Amino acid sequence: MTKPRVLVVDNGTLSLPQLRRRLEDLGADTETVEAAEVPAGTGGRYQAVVLSGTKVRAYDQAYYKPLIDLVTGTDVPVLGICGGMQIIALAAGGRMEEGPQRVGGYKVEVDTAEPLFAHVGPTVTVFHRHTLYLRQAPPGFRSIGRSEHAPVEFLCSDDGRVHGSQAHLEFRKDGLEILRGFAQLYQ
Repeated sequence: MTKPRVLVVDNGTLSLPQLRRRLEDLGADTETVEAAEVPAGTGGRYQAVVLSGTKVRAYDQAYYKPLIDLVTGTDVPVLGICGGMQIIALAAGGRMEEGPQRVGGYKVEVDTAEPLFAHVGPTVTVFHRHTLYLRQAPPGFRSIGRSEHAPVEFLCSDDGRVHGSQAHLEFRKDGLEILRGFAQLYQ
C-alpha cells in the first residue's frame, strides 16, 4: 500500500524536524516547502497539508497569499499549527491579541466528538510557546478546544476540512495522539 503524502509548509518554525518525524511515525511520507514556494494546488500529489508555526509573520497577508490560496483551494485536509493556525484565522477575518507568555505544557479542554480528538480524553496537555491568542473563531470556523487563556485553542472549519492548533503538536504524547486523529482524516 502506498503511503499518504503530506505537504509540510515551513513557516520558519524551529521544530520542523520534530513535526516531520511525528507525521512520518504515523505512516506518511512528507515533503517540505517554504511558505513563499507553495504549489498552486495539491494536484492529487498530496493527501494532506500541514502548516508549521511561524515567527510573528502571521500578519503579513501579502506574503502568505499563495499559502492561503492553497489552503482555500485544495480539497485535502489541512492542519495549521501555532502560527499556521494564526495565518489561517487572520485570512478568514480573525484577530489575534497579545496575552501572557506561555512556554511548556498546558491543559486544554477539547470537544471529543471531533475526529481530531479520537485518541484523547476531554482534557489534554499540549506544548505552548507563544504570546498571541485567537479570542474568537472567524466566520466559517468554530472553536473545538479552549483553555484559561485562549477560547480558541483548536479551530475547525465549518466543513471539517481545515483544522488549527494553537499548541505545537509535535511535542508531548497528547500532541502525537491529536496528530494521529488528523492522520485518520487523510489515510
